[in-house]
Amino acid sequence: MTDRIPLKRALISVSDKTGLIDFARALSARGVEILSTGGTAKALREAGLTVVDVADVTGFPEMMDGRVKTLHPVVHGGLLALRDNEEHMAAAKSHRIGMIDLLVVNLYPFEATVAKGAAYDDCIENIDIGGPAMIRAASKNHAFVTVVVDVQDYAAVLAELDANDDTTTYAFRQRQAQIAYARTAAYDAAVSTWMAQAIGEETPRRRSFSGTLAQSLRYGENPHQSAAFYTDGSDRPGVAAARQWQGKELSYNNINDTDAAFELVAEFDPAEGPAVAIIKHANPCGVARGETAVDAYRRAFDCDRTSAFGGIIALNTALDAETAQAITEIFTEVVIAPEATDEAKQIFAAKKNLRLLTTGGLPDPRAPGLAFRQVAGGFLVQGRDNGVILPADLKVVTKRQPTDQELADLLFAWTVAKHVKSNAIVYARELATVGIGAGQMSRVDSTRIGKRKSEDMAEALGLAQALTIGSAVASDAFFPFADGIEALAAAGARAVIQPGGSMRDDEVIAAADRLGLAMVFTGQRHFRH
Repeated sequence: MTDRIPLKRALISVSDKTGLIDFARALSARGVEILSTGGTAKALREAGLTVVDVADVTGFPEMMDGRVKTLHPVVHGGLLALRDNEEHMAAAKSHRIGMIDLLVVNLYPFEATVAKGAAYDDCIENIDIGGPAMIRAASKNHAFVTVVVDVQDYAAVLAELDANDDTTTYAFRQRQAQIAYARTAAYDAAVSTWMAQAIGEETPRRRSFSGTLAQSLRYGENPHQSAAFYTDGSDRPGVAAARQWQGKELSYNNINDTDAAFELVAEFDPAEGPAVAIIKHANPCGVARGETAVDAYRRAFDCDRTSAFGGIIALNTALDAETAQAITEIFTEVVIAPEATDEAKQIFAAKKNLRLLTTGGLPDPRAPGLAFRQVAGGFLVQGRDNGVILPADLKVVTKRQPTDQELADLLFAWTVAKHVKSNAIVYARELATVGIGAGQMSRVDSTRIGKRKSEDMAEALGLAQALTIGSAVASDAFFPFADGIEALAAAGARAVIQPGGSMRDDEVIAAADRLGLAMVFTGQRHFRH
């Protein structure tokens, strides 16, 4: 095997023509012969470049609407032949197979076709066959062949040629082969995932996921863990597609928490008014609606001012100057919103460590999707928790009916509880959280933590009593015993929303009646682990 391989002959066949002409012109200037097909050959000729049609090399015309053009021994022999193997080279000479030193292929735009909602047959037609076959052949034979599948690597190829007297090194070819195999793997994953959805196969025998590197991170959750951020190619608005206006790079924890904050605040329709969520360690420490964005922010902040320090703030409406000014009163890691005014950006510009992200829209909380988690020996896959409860879905199970305000607060608290780590308890008053208990092994403990946080906040605000008094409370899962209801009553709660379904529902309902609480069942739970 030779370390350095000169490029004498290239086969170029691309769907994405970005940068094609300049790259091909640079190759031609180095004396590289260019083979090509269809639209790529036409584009190159129109640019004044000399091109040899693959059909002229194979002696076989393109047919079946272009489905058959490169699937030929002359092409694959030129890609797969081992240059240091006498038998291979003798066979190539006997069958007039010329060597191909560089393969440049990007695939039919299958993912983009699916993303725009194309019909089934159109998606099938955009599944590339010849491209992946050539890519795999060239990648396998990277000892002698350089393969390029991404337009962003054109510059790298030219730099490699400049640095090595118009040759490529083995290390470079290895790197390009790895990139190429990852591309064909991602392509096949996209096809198989789409087809499973198209035919209604919820648990396919094999499940593949892929991603494209968006950012190499300094470290993961902790400094001793390596990490990177990959995007999945979806068009869901959020941290992956957001524009960062200022501040240093996001960290692993920043990305995780920002996603949690934005997914939560997106539950609240901006047409019904502004909402703000403040997140710390993937749990909300304050969520509120308001007449204005700054009103919503201040009400969310007043749920737990201590935890809000160094947190993530998400808005469901545009960030304005008044809200931006209020946010700068404490240290905040990240602010994410659909949009931000120029005035708000100018205010944040003075805070160099504060990151501002805008997304151009909100994710749909009802949209289907997949969530997965790795476990030892495998991974778990489930549908996204897109459950939504409407007033008509509720069942009042107590003697006392909730008031209109209590009902609004119950639904608000229930929406927030969906985004709190289990066991989750959320106290709310007038569409603002006033106490949150998260991630405890005991639901009663979560109840007590939420109460205690409310008491601490009341003291800090100079109030005479905890904000949980007169509140509505959401529990992400049922109360297995009456002690949870008793703890809520002790905190001053007046209404409760929970899934129901416990073997002791009758005891729990009886306790609520005895304590004068209104309680509604949703029939749906929101575990979040």
